Amino acid sequence: MSSKTASTPQDHQDLPDLQAMLGDLRHLVDIESPSSDPVGVSHVMDVVERWARDLGAETHALPGGTRLFNFGAGHAESPILVLTHADTVWPHGTLAKMPWREDGDRLYGPGTYDMKAGIVGLFHALLTLKRQSPEQPWPRGGVQVLLSPDEETGSQSSRAHIEAAAGKARAVLVVEPPVADSHHLKTGRKGTGHFSLRFEGVASHAGNKPEEGASAITAAAKAVLALQALARPEVGTTISVGLIRGGSAVNVIPAACELDIDLRVSTLAEAERVTAAVQAMTPEDPRVKLTITGGLNRPPFEQGGATMALFERAQTIAQELGFTVGHESVGGGSDGNFTAPLSPTLDGLGAPGDGAHASHEHIRLDRWPDHVRLLTRLLREL
Repeated sequence: MSSKTASTPQDHQDLPDLQAMLGDLRHLVDIESPSSDPVGVSHVMDVVERWARDLGAETHALPGGTRLFNFGAGHAESPILVLTHADTVWPHGTLAKMPWREDGDRLYGPGTYDMKAGIVGLFHALLTLKRQSPEQPWPRGGVQVLLSPDEETGSQSSRAHIEAAAGKARAVLVVEPPVADSHHLKTGRKGTGHFSLRFEGVASHAGNKPEEGASAITAAAKAVLALQALARPEVGTTISVGLIRGGSAVNVIPAACELDIDLRVSTLAEAERVTAAVQAMTPEDPRVKLTITGGLNRPPFEQGGATMALFERAQTIAQELGFTVGHESVGGGSDGNFTAPLSPTLDGLGAPGDGAHASHEHIRLDRWPDHVRLLTRLLREL
């Protein structure tokens, strides 16, 4: 980590060194790491692994690119698991358009809020624990940090590792950012799904005997209405047909059309209801063939008693540190969706700010140190 971390924080306040954190964050942000670039993602992971080794962790490269760092873990007691990810949504060249810049108490740059500042804050929290108790720095059972390479694209390669680690953990902390504006922690998330529907009809001339054709676009249009009718926003179920592709020419009855659908659900029961309805869809015209792929990608992170107990502990710690923190359930998914059914999970423990996946992505420098202090205390006391 940055050489600026040499000064010891005041133990009773867990004060992190903001300038040192900014130096480490700049290091990560300057490495563009879109999910599609395994080299860039690995470069970020290599930097973080060096930080872990410097703090005495055992490091492991897992199949598919995930890395696991053990800080005193691997003994009889169950560890605390912390989830992080190294990839961002931003393609190469974004830094030239969205450069690192400070504007008052805001620090802008691609990947700052989601979630490179969360990684940096975590390692400065671990650094504080190490400095305060060099001989026995880690809580009972230790801390496991799992660094994923593909969270932004659905965690296909890392999900099994996440679930395996969560099944052995006594609690899971996710250093995704807090809720924008309110800076609340996240005690629930909607489950997310994606379906692709491909309609194959029969082409014919639009002027000469159009009845000989079977329009894939017409079948798809009817399906859009049927899909939207499945939504139940009053219980958190939303469905969006986000992409439509079809047709070959304006004077041809279209033989092909595809729909891509985003699904968000608050409960597993709703996910099962919508999935069954989608899979049962049949075009009215028997000449149109329908192929359905996809399904639920992340299960819903349903707010439960164990998660609320974690939040209440965090809320008490925040009050002791001199600030307040609330909680919310949100629509976006994270790797916490995978762990919540397996272990008590508290999300949103990264850097406050706003603009995830947007051109105004930034973190709040006036609030970041307090949230690192909160994370430090949680790691020490859980």
